[in-house]
Amino acid sequence: MAKLSDLIIQHPEVDTFEKLELLIAHAAESGQMFIEFDLKPDYRDTPKKWEWRLEAIFARGLKYD
Repeated sequence: MAKLSDLIIQHPEVDTFEKLELLIAHAAESGQMFIEFDLKPDYRDTPKKWEWRLEAIFARGLKYD
């Protein structure tokens, strides 16, 4: 299981929500089966429905473009 906080900590180069979306897609492609949203991403461009967007991206993996 991937935790959002762990992904953010392990990748300090991710500084926008858009980059976080790519990171989530890569986590899905790397074989992670589940993702836990244990914190809200603290980026200026984080949308109101961020959980829904990240869940959809995780479900599609790199095919979300």
